[in-house]
Amino acid sequence: MKAAHNLVAQVLRKPEAVASLGLVEWDLLIRQARKADLLARIYAMLDEQGLLDSIPAKPRAHLESANTVVKRHAQAIRWEVHCLAKALAAIGLPVILLKGAAYLMADLPPARGRIFSDVDILVPKARLKQAEAALRLHGWASSHHDAYDQRYYRIWMHELPPMQHLKRQSVLDVHHNILPETARVHPDPGKLIEAAVPVGGNQSVKVLAPVDMVLHSATHLFHEGELEHGLRDLVDLDSLLRHFGDSPSFWSVLVSRAQEQELTRPLFYALRYANLVLGTPLPESATINQRPRGLLVALMDALYGRALAPAHPSCSDWLTGPARWLLYVRAHWLRMPPWRLVHHLFHKAFLSSKNL
Repeated sequence: MKAAHNLVAQVLRKPEAVASLGLVEWDLLIRQARKADLLARIYAMLDEQGLLDSIPAKPRAHLESANTVVKRHAQAIRWEVHCLAKALAAIGLPVILLKGAAYLMADLPPARGRIFSDVDILVPKARLKQAEAALRLHGWASSHHDAYDQRYYRIWMHELPPMQHLKRQSVLDVHHNILPETARVHPDPGKLIEAAVPVGGNQSVKVLAPVDMVLHSATHLFHEGELEHGLRDLVDLDSLLRHFGDSPSFWSVLVSRAQEQELTRPLFYALRYANLVLGTPLPESATINQRPRGLLVALMDALYGRALAPAHPSCSDWLTGPARWLLYVRAHWLRMPPWRLVHHLFHKAFLSSKNL
């Protein structure tokens, strides 16, 4: 694991270390944290620890500015969720939130200092056309107009083409599963929907059950090919595991659910790198028996040790670029069979309308 210059991870593991940072180190920390989309998260953590007063004025101004942006963003997302609930109520569907919006509406620890570019929801595949029609009536429209992209999303992917509201310009991803239809593993979205829990007793807005929320976060991160914000997503996992892990039964239920949903491999990596990078405490009941072989683990450590760091030159060496590229290829390999992958990459490289 390469983390010697990853100041963000060091501060996240040991917040009190900020008291000894000089202005040069603060400058580097802020640059790294901005690249990782974790500047406001660091503010929230230091605020909780009562350490803000130990920060020099200039770096504190950057942190406070990031926190202001997050507060305004949270207000906008709450309104967006209200509008989504109204749109889907017309067809009798609740809004099942995923990732960032779910953390915010459920007031979970990952929401503190968290900013995200879109809202993700989960609907039953059988109701997908109805949901899309209802959303169109309330101002959302598809943002992908290329015929190939439309066909690719609707036939092969686990979501509709991204939608954007015509007035508010907010972006919405409508999922019917957490992995593509062509992926090598096949979690059952029906079980996720069935186990979803209401937010604050409001049956029109739901989030995934705790173990499913962790598994989705793990699956999203370790099937993702673009890892510029990989450390932020790992911080989400760390927060979820520390929060839900207080329940004695959580860990055994989590491992059991991962086996049931064919998601033991992403869970293994999630637990391993959360512990190695951020010091997430793991009990013995979190042990996964179906772990990768030793050489593969060593390879993945070399790759993710670089990719799960801020995309900043100070966190990179000559192998960082190849590591990120190999994980990008791996993500596509996991998402679709070889023949489909070759066809897709060829089309995007040479035939897409964007290249004409």
